[in-house]
Amino acid sequence: IETRFLFVSSEDYFGSCDRIMDKNQNQLGNLIAAGILLGMGAAGFFDGIVLHQILQWHHMLTNVRPATGMPNFEVNTFWDGLFHALDYALTVAGVTFLWRAASNNNTPLSLKTFVGSLLIGAGSFNLIEGIIDHQILGIHHVKPGPNQLAWDIGFLALGLALAASGWILLQTKPQNATT
Repeated sequence: IETRFLFVSSEDYFGSCDRIMDKNQNQLGNLIAAGILLGMGAAGFFDGIVLHQILQWHHMLTNVRPATGMPNFEVNTFWDGLFHALDYALTVAGVTFLWRAASNNNTPLSLKTFVGSLLIGAGSFNLIEGIIDHQILGIHHVKPGPNQLAWDIGFLALGLALAASGWILLQTKPQNATT
């Protein structure tokens, strides 16, 4: 037996502790990234499925190309499809990060951290989509008509409330996935 296996220098010991800490922090970062991306994907799918398809309040370009005739409806449907493709890509990326976080058995996953991240993601989606598409580009509004500004502001307020709730959850002490 070589002596280098019997004696561990403080540099070797603390170096390995740093690697464990980095791995645990990486797992936490993966879990937060997963929650944010999955929250954004879920909010996008909710918007597209409920507001675009079920309620039919708007499509991606209804403020620019009203869905009154078949050609405009086809253009809006195409852009709705691209919107759903983005939601799908966010969801796949979120699942990838969740897989990475779950594959590290050194640290228990925190349900509170994951849910907080989901809320931040969903709220961020509403804020980003609401500011860019509704306000800056003006390509559509939540519910066009006489009270469209109120609907747009409500959409932004919901996004802010979701993101703030998620942030508050992330600031509290994490719990294990079983609690």
